[in-house]
Amino acid sequence: VQLQASGGGVVQAGGSLRLSCTASGNPFSIQDMGWYRQAPGKQRELVAVIGRGGLTDYADSVKGRFTIARDQAKNTAYLQMNSLKPEDTAVYCCAIRSPGQSEYNYWGQGTLVTVSS
Repeated sequence: VQLQASGGGVVQAGGSLRLSCTASGNPFSIQDMGWYRQAPGKQRELVAVIGRGGLTDYADSVKGRFTIARDQAKNTAYLQMNSLKPEDTAVYCCAIRSPGQSEYNYWGQGTLVTVSS
């Protein structure tokens, strides 16, 4: 399984970006799709997750600003990021959790999001 993320870039504070992550190969079945981020000098944190049934969860720091969505037919997850802040600057990675797995077991490469003040 390969995950391809795209959509990162440079944006001014208050702006928006949309990240996409597509799973290819033989994803067979995907339980959860999630977005993580890691800023320089900080630990990786879970930003948003969407389950197979559409249930979502967000880090407190992004609630009300970010929206995760999923197209199961395309094995693609999206992260719409609005009202971006400089502290959102990080490398964003997508990941999937297969059924029966307790943790995310497939990871994509990161895409850099830079928010300038």
